[in-house]
Amino acid sequence: MGKSSTKTRADRPGDSDDGPNPALNGVVRLPKKLYEKELFRLQGQLVEMQEWVRTSGARLVVIFEGRDAAGKGGAIKRVSEFLNPRICRIVALPAPTERQRTQWYYQRYIEHLPAAGEIVLLDRSWYNRAGVERVMGFCTEEEYTRFLHQTPVYERLLVEDGVLLRKYWFSVSDAEQERRFQARLEDPMRRWKLSPMDLESVTKWEEYSRAKDEMFFHTDTASAPWAVVEAEDKRRARVNMMAHLLSSVPYVHVDPPKLTLPRRPDPRGYRRPPRDMFTQVPDHAATLLKH
Repeated sequence: MGKSSTKTRADRPGDSDDGPNPALNGVVRLPKKLYEKELFRLQGQLVEMQEWVRTSGARLVVIFEGRDAAGKGGAIKRVSEFLNPRICRIVALPAPTERQRTQWYYQRYIEHLPAAGEIVLLDRSWYNRAGVERVMGFCTEEEYTRFLHQTPVYERLLVEDGVLLRKYWFSVSDAEQERRFQARLEDPMRRWKLSPMDLESVTKWEEYSRAKDEMFFHTDTASAPWAVVEAEDKRRARVNMMAHLLSSVPYVHVDPPKLTLPRRPDPRGYRRPPRDMFTQVPDHAATLLKH
């Protein structure tokens, strides 16, 4: 095999070198050791919050929005890393089907909202209409205007029904976005993250900026406010967002149920069938030890 061009995690933008970086507009990147220590602490608190959500019957929805390559996906991975996937679900919906396009706009999102004791992380959300659909002309002016009118009402109804709704906007500069796009183009492990639509956002930076400003004007409400995450440094963005989420949810410590490992019973004559009766996965690891 030829030499791999795949970069290690430490070599990837946002995870390497510390200190000032001109590409980050002078932002000092959070040192890696400090970042990892605080990240692990916050993830431990998220596990505690999850247990409170489960036992209290709370319903938590967290929306992740922002520019392409702003770090939403990485933040979602860190938030959910140690959480129970039966309690915490990540929802990333594809483009609507022909049938869904004829439904009430919010309808396909409603079916993914949490029941009691559940957390839903929305990787993009109904705010697609205010962003890509608006800028790229995928919705009519009437549909867009209706969205700006209905969304505050829709979100207020969710909150009034007891849903804990948190909305995060990941903000990144045009220069940093372009740097991350270029890094993805050069990394075969992450090239799939780029689409023609993503690349077109480079040429429509101002259109997306105006769309975001108008969206905030109509949907940054008292009952469902936006929280802006400065994301020039992905490490800072992740810990800042997680700390804010934890501070905004009224969770309390819940003692986990006491579990005791039972004593293994004495053998009762069971014998395992010979291994050659089954198809075994080849020992690929053994080939690595020969080199």
